[in-house]
Amino acid sequence: MTSSENPTLTRSFVVRGRVQGVGFRWFVEREAHILGVAGWVRNNPDSSVEVLAIGTREQISRLHARLREGPRAARVDSVDETEAQPVSGLTTFRIEGAW
Repeated sequence: MTSSENPTLTRSFVVRGRVQGVGFRWFVEREAHILGVAGWVRNNPDSSVEVLAIGTREQISRLHARLREGPRAARVDSVDETEAQPVSGLTTFRIEGAW
């Protein structure tokens, strides 16, 4: 399959609800690794969690679905998705420090 058949997308997600203090970042990191998505996850000062994801349309769609579910202790009220700029050299997924 060529890259034109399966292009890489970069998306930013902001997840709101009870998503801090419930293992949400570790949940996202695990799901991203399972799906083969690159990027990062971090807590925001407004109690939301932000995710930058780089992957195929299918990978991004599956991650979005998992973000809507969250870990057992979380309560996800909304997941906002926007297009983001690619980050050169970002090939793995990591948890970034809280703000």
